[in-house]
Amino acid sequence: MDQSNRYADLSLKEEDLISGGKHVLVAYKMKPKAGHGYLESAAHFAAESSTGTNVEVSTTDDFTKGVDALVYHIDEATEDMRIAYPLELFDRNVTDGRFMLVSFLTLTIGNNQGMGDIAHAKMIDFYVPERVIEMFDGPAKGISDLWRILGRPVKDGGYISGTIIKPKLGLRPEPFAAAAYQFWLGGDFIKNDEPQGNQVFAPIKKTLPLVYDSLKRAQDETGQAKLFSMNITADDHYEMCARADFALETFGPDADKLAFLVDGFVGGPGMITTARRQYPNQFLHYHRAGHGMITSPSAERGYTAFVLAKMSRLQGASGIHVGTMGYGKMEGEGDDKVIAYMIERDECQGPVYFQKWYGIKPTTPIISGGMNALRLPGFFENLGHGNVINTAGGGSYGHIDSPAAGAVSLRQAYDCWKAKADPIEWAKEHKEFARAFESFPGDADKLFPGWREKLGVHK
Repeated sequence: MDQSNRYADLSLKEEDLISGGKHVLVAYKMKPKAGHGYLESAAHFAAESSTGTNVEVSTTDDFTKGVDALVYHIDEATEDMRIAYPLELFDRNVTDGRFMLVSFLTLTIGNNQGMGDIAHAKMIDFYVPERVIEMFDGPAKGISDLWRILGRPVKDGGYISGTIIKPKLGLRPEPFAAAAYQFWLGGDFIKNDEPQGNQVFAPIKKTLPLVYDSLKRAQDETGQAKLFSMNITADDHYEMCARADFALETFGPDADKLAFLVDGFVGGPGMITTARRQYPNQFLHYHRAGHGMITSPSAERGYTAFVLAKMSRLQGASGIHVGTMGYGKMEGEGDDKVIAYMIERDECQGPVYFQKWYGIKPTTPIISGGMNALRLPGFFENLGHGNVINTAGGGSYGHIDSPAAGAVSLRQAYDCWKAKADPIEWAKEHKEFARAFESFPGDADKLFPGWREKLGVHK
């Protein structure tokens, strides 16, 4: 059934929809299956996303037609399809009238991507007006709060050197805490890896007090504050809160140095929102475990990593992993820096839409996945700044001298980039950075050919 007369209006102008402030706009890459017209399939997509189905129904009235989602732009050659969703379509909280991300996802990526006439459809950008931003939580804490704890300027406080305890699984409480202490002697921030939780060989109630003891000893020895991001992910929000409450009690007077990590993709929006509202005084660390199944550039359905990050800021994530932009071990490209720009700036041009954030707190880019001191200068040059958290697991624990030396090498890499220095020359004056070349010779050979001769390494 061709529904384009009802669910498409190509005379609508995007600038008018934006200035009107009464629609959420969504851009997709969509391709119909063979034998189906583009506009017809696009209209069917919009119908399924809002008030329609695949047949005419007797219950539709004039009001219902007034809240139809409308296709307002198509370009079959580039597979560009854009839909305007009236704000009235979205479900609101009974308790306070606020927006819900689950409703946004239900409408915009619900049944529509699996319909029989759609070969593929992937969300690549969305735009929300000021009124919608007002009705989401937004972040309660941000990187400026961590800089304050670390004794840094609260504006442009710079790079936070972090790690992930390695191996990600298999350490009992004592060696886990010892590994944390070893890194904290040189670095700032430790996060649980996403599978770490309450394993039988490392129960939280035994492990966490030892980790806190390591944090206090490292603070005493270095005279510097230290940060820990604990995984509270769980199926049941009561379990999640039980873990969080135990952690806050354990850290006591140092509870401000405790972040809560939530696997927001596998756990879902409800887990992020619960953590944001129950613990507004903690840095909310959004981990994306599992996201690659739909956000990968090779995936033709779902949504992109950019869209995921943008949604996380609406929900109130203090920080989210944004990949390594091609400088680490994961999929990515240098152009992925727009992901970081969108979540950290008050306005930004995305792949399709220019988004204003109207003063809500930024979400911190967290850089993780195969990074080490040798890869960081190029990463910072591509991004254009170093106001990020970097969790380098192998880059710290793989340093041939110690995890603390690995942590120091990361900081020295940031200082090298900030000084606009040549990394080889910088290494001659900074031992830990120099030893990173010997720790990661494969990267050194690729990034800095001839480094052995220049640094006098003969093995």
